[in-house]
Amino acid sequence: MLTVFWDMQGPITISFLEKGSTVNSANYCELLRQVKKDIKNKRRGHQSKGVILHHDNARPHTAAQTVQTINELGWELLPHPPYSPDLAPSDFHLFGPLKAFTRGTKFESDDEIKSVVSDWLRHQSKDFYAEGIRKLVHRWEKFVTVLGDYVEK
Repeated sequence: MLTVFWDMQGPITISFLEKGSTVNSANYCELLRQVKKDIKNKRRGHQSKGVILHHDNARPHTAAQTVQTINELGWELLPHPPYSPDLAPSDFHLFGPLKAFTRGTKFESDDEIKSVVSDWLRHQSKDFYAEGIRKLVHRWEKFVTVLGDYVEK
């Protein structure tokens, strides 16, 4: 399973869950700590401006341990309304083009998949990622306008 943290400039952290593992609050919190390190290394000065984290309402994301970790990291959490995949930028902007890119490709190994996916993510333009964030702003405004009713494109 792929987890990617990204902003308007591109990917910050790309992580693949080991085969047979499941996402739980403990490993998600460890990943969040890694994201903080990656922000420090890749986005110098952005930590001082504050980090706004947006993730969906999956159980590991909403667990008490995760909420505590986010607070300890000093990040703001952008709330995600239940059952709203249309407000998850990776779902509506990132994964579709990635799937289209890999469609029909036969991979020889998991390592090859990881390499191809990581390369694709790293080689998208800043404009591509910025557009995903702009779409989130537009979709969020639309969501607020309809008072939380389901929103499609």
